[in-house]
Amino acid sequence: MSVQQPEVIVVGAGPTGLLLAGDLAEAGVDVTVLEKRGADLSNLSRAFAVHARTLEVLDARGLADELLAKGGSPMPGVNLFGIATLELSKLDSRFPYLLVTPQYHVEAVLRRRAAAAGVRVEHGVEVTGIEQDSSGVTVRTGTGEYRAAYVVGADGVHSAVRTAIDMPFPGKAVLRSLILADVEVDAPPARSPLISTARGAFGFLADFGDGYWRFVAWNKDNQQDDDAPVDIEEITAVARRTFGADFAMHSPKWMSRFHSDERQVPSYRDGRVLLAGDAAHCHSPAGGQGMNTGLQDAANLSWKLAAVLRGAPEPLLDTYHDERHPVGAEVLKTSGALVRFAATGSRALATVVGSIAAVAMRIRPAARRARGRISGIGIHYVRGRGDHRLVGRRAPDIDLEGGSRLYEALRGGRFVVLDGTEDGTENGGVAVHAASAAPDGLTRVVRPDGYIGWAGTDDPAAVRAYLASHAGRP
Repeated sequence: MSVQQPEVIVVGAGPTGLLLAGDLAEAGVDVTVLEKRGADLSNLSRAFAVHARTLEVLDARGLADELLAKGGSPMPGVNLFGIATLELSKLDSRFPYLLVTPQYHVEAVLRRRAAAAGVRVEHGVEVTGIEQDSSGVTVRTGTGEYRAAYVVGADGVHSAVRTAIDMPFPGKAVLRSLILADVEVDAPPARSPLISTARGAFGFLADFGDGYWRFVAWNKDNQQDDDAPVDIEEITAVARRTFGADFAMHSPKWMSRFHSDERQVPSYRDGRVLLAGDAAHCHSPAGGQGMNTGLQDAANLSWKLAAVLRGAPEPLLDTYHDERHPVGAEVLKTSGALVRFAATGSRALATVVGSIAAVAMRIRPAARRARGRISGIGIHYVRGRGDHRLVGRRAPDIDLEGGSRLYEALRGGRFVVLDGTEDGTENGGVAVHAASAAPDGLTRVVRPDGYIGWAGTDDPAAVRAYLASHAGRP
């Protein structure tokens, strides 16, 4: 049997794997996705929240408007288990809200784009072993072998790639017997999403905008194994306990029970094998961070992997772990704190904490940090010694000369140089030289993932050196 030899193998055709594969293919990388599920992928999924930073990531790929056209409910504010309300409408973004939309809408957009870019997705292929050496990685499956320069495991919490490379996944279960369902609602609440805690239970209800509502709940008095069935009576009972009403829920599309773990691998890279999304970290659903964190992992990794394959220094891949591991750790900490608070079910504690949080949200710097943290807008990476203070910061979208926007210029995995010039020329198809109206006189090099990689006074030699070490050959 012949061995297939793409440049990169991505294991897992969920949102993380699809975005990564699409980025690589658009950069000219030969990429194959291996997915153990069959081609008739279910449209049932747990994730339902797309935060502002993730919408910006999709916008930089020309996909945000396509996703928005599929429907969903934009939420200008988020109430966190009654603790505080974050006014997302104040975000400095084209997307000042949380979009409630089912994961399968996100996957559909990413799948279409990956197919258009030439990504091969092979279904029904399960990874059984991995061996790597100095020149590449051999992936064994039940149907044959594959050989690639690099492998990325984006195959979820039960990652076969992570297991195959013996990567530890330390952590623990936080909550057992969480229930999840997509239901129809005949007597909907006045607002969405609706979040409440009461007497050792909590509930979350959000409108998908397509006739179904997502319901997530936990009841400390009804703890069962993951494989225990869920019925509509259990769902309506916990809704009445937490909300005081069941909103006439009926006709569930699906129902499931699961447990919530907090785990993170010690390293996102093991030689030529890298981990992304839930294969690298998992946490509670509080805050809706899971899919968003994975998509942003992919956006960080894809351009670096493409650059190394084009000849950039191989240690560039180490910066993927350096930048994204702390983000994953922070998400574990934040979502864990929220779900532990919700699990107390104490109205007295909720009142005290809520009062404190309400005061904090009236303090502008505290409110801004909280909005930035949950939306992803405030994520930034640690800069190197001697770097300008802007390095590692998210670059906000701005208008460019000629009527385009920065995030439009980033499309295709480009770097963008903002220096106030007006020539609008391209640098070998790798970096776009675009004009900026910024009044501070600084030149900025914006990476393909929308973060500032270099900043300083006009210094063409320094810009060329940065691009040479981070973009690879055209």
